Amino acid sequence: MEQTRRELYIVIERDEDGLFVGEAPQLRACYSQGRTLDELMVNMREAIELCLEEQDEAGSLPEFVGIQKILV
Repeated sequence: MEQTRRELYIVIERDEDGLFVGEAPQLRACYSQGRTLDELMVNMREAIELCLEEQDEAGSLPEFVGIQKILV
């Protein structure tokens, strides 16, 4: 059986230690980190696969609308 492929967005930040930290905002508590962007993306793929296993039991993914910048 072929698995459905999904396109997800990753929000990437750099923490105080210089590590790249990624979050998949469409998935609850789906985070990972890496020393390089390549390492982060490998780690995020693994994290997303685990999060999707749990999400599939809960239902469909919320629609990703976008990211906005706000000045406060």
